[in-house]
Amino acid sequence: MARSMTAFARQELVKDWGTVTLELRSVNHRYLDISMRMPEDFRNLEHKIREKISAKLGRGKVDVGLKFSRTDIAAAEMLIDKDLVQQISTASREIDHILYNAGSVSSLDILRWPGVIKTPELDSSELSSALFELLDITLTEMLEGREREGEKLANLIQERCQSISEVIVKVKKRLPEIMKIWREKLLTRIQEASVEVDENRVEQELVMLAQKTDVDEELDRLTTHVAEVERVLKDKKPIGRRLDFLMQELNREANTLGSKSIDTETTKASVDLKVFIEQMREQIQNIE
Repeated sequence: MARSMTAFARQELVKDWGTVTLELRSVNHRYLDISMRMPEDFRNLEHKIREKISAKLGRGKVDVGLKFSRTDIAAAEMLIDKDLVQQISTASREIDHILYNAGSVSSLDILRWPGVIKTPELDSSELSSALFELLDITLTEMLEGREREGEKLANLIQERCQSISEVIVKVKKRLPEIMKIWREKLLTRIQEASVEVDENRVEQELVMLAQKTDVDEELDRLTTHVAEVERVLKDKKPIGRRLDFLMQELNREANTLGSKSIDTETTKASVDLKVFIEQMREQIQNIE
């Protein structure tokens, strides 16, 4: 099954203690490359998150964006560090004795001091459970998107495979006609030159020409490679690298077909094949 490497998924999970939002973006890449942006509350789970994503995705550059905001209720459950407040108060009075015109320090000023207000720590197991619940949902959404896009890419590739097969059939049908045309050309030139030529020698030359320009093997290999592409498209494992290799093999046979051509139609067929192959290669670059 062809799966695209380009996809986006976003999910949000709301709990009593806050809201967790997860975004996954992926684009094509030679390998699996995961980059993550997350708040410190979840930093200890980074390794497990990578493992879970790696188990689902084979290739692609994946950007993971995690956001977390506490609810008003959770934020309201603040604690005051009384010891720190006492220290600030004592220090403030000592400074007042030193300054000529000391200003008063209000409770709001003290509340703004770093560390005075402490919010209660959240249960790490609850955070972990919520995150992985959200990750499962988001990964499922991303995989579905990859598969939908991959199905479209597979259809495009199958259309090109069909076009290649049609070109192969046309070339095969034309091969006997090509040799007939060349035989007639050779005999016409001999007649125009008004020279006597050994007929056996003419037949030998035609046989040698047929051997040099024989493309049956190339056409057979092209047919085999096309069939393999169609088979690989149905495979459930990541298939991008395998398809890319097959494109190299198809292109090699198309080039050989062109180099052996002694007919404009065959040369055009070689060019058409290379165009179809390049179109497939462009699509394959985005397949996992």
